[in-house]
Amino acid sequence: MEVSEGLVTVDVPEQPESGIGDDVFFNPDQELNRDITAAVLRVWDDRTGDRTGTYLDATAASGIRGVRGAAAGWEATCCDHDERAVEYCRANFARNDRSGTAVHRDANAYMHEERFDVVDLDPFGTPIPFADSAFRSARSLLCVTATDTAPLCGAHFESGVRSYSAVPRNTDFHAEMGLRILLSALARTGARYDIGVTPVLSHVTRHYVRTYLALDHRATDANAAIDTLGYVDHCEDCLYRTTTQGLIADPPAVCPNCASDRINTAGPLWLGPTHDADFVTKVSERLPETFNTATRAQRLLDTVGAEIDTPTHYDQHRLSKQWGVSAIGMDEFLDRLRHAGFDASRAQYGGTTFKTDANVAEIERATVQS
Repeated sequence: MEVSEGLVTVDVPEQPESGIGDDVFFNPDQELNRDITAAVLRVWDDRTGDRTGTYLDATAASGIRGVRGAAAGWEATCCDHDERAVEYCRANFARNDRSGTAVHRDANAYMHEERFDVVDLDPFGTPIPFADSAFRSARSLLCVTATDTAPLCGAHFESGVRSYSAVPRNTDFHAEMGLRILLSALARTGARYDIGVTPVLSHVTRHYVRTYLALDHRATDANAAIDTLGYVDHCEDCLYRTTTQGLIADPPAVCPNCASDRINTAGPLWLGPTHDADFVTKVSERLPETFNTATRAQRLLDTVGAEIDTPTHYDQHRLSKQWGVSAIGMDEFLDRLRHAGFDASRAQYGGTTFKTDANVAEIERATVQS
């Protein structure tokens, strides 16, 4: 099967309809992910100076990420434990007349041995089994995809606890819950090696979470990342949320808004920013219009870049149902919040999702007309 993305055309095996089989896996739904990655690599290339940066596609499969990394100007390496996958990688480098290395190795062993400017983890399911070695290998940027969104967001609670050493909760902001659980686990992993993480771009799209982490190799930076962790307390009755900074949970006995004792506590979560607005703008500017997902990717990046830094988001339709009122247009809804003196923005998690520094009672007073 021939697939064209960005500036490359690759051969991949025919995929079973169920997405499960013994052949080398290729996920067409990740094209937007790969298009944004290609733009990120173009922006990050400016930081390598005159030399060619090195890029590792650590769980390569067909090698499409590595080939696209080479097309973006990087010295690309594809690694996979499956010999058939390595054959696809070599053939796809050659087909596109791109120099690149295909390595038949266990990704963890290989990353413990070799260093790269950028390491990209895009495994099937959770990336955590590869995280320790990825932090040992990456010099400046770590790109991570997680497709196990049910454990991340608390829908599969026990699996989430096992994989991420945290307590995820299935809340109204479940997509962002998954992102912040992932960032917390990665921050704690990096800290074991005195590496601090700064998310420069993160998005949650369909059934996966994607984040790009700038790395600083100092213990003080690792400490700063750990200081960004904490807990979110969520009232199941009125949807009130509050946060606690630090590694020790301290949930309220009852909700300070409605006095309910149905409080869900999740964490440790990443409570800090999940993107750098200036970096997102640069990525948007380097996203070619010829990419197949350019329109979707541009719209996503515009929303992500404008998001304010709050640890959770709300859904206007969910709140309207809670309050027994009719929903209104999002622009008018956000304008009412801003007119009341609050910061507010759309959120990437759906057309009616938003972020604000107002609490749920203040949102109701500002937006529901008497």
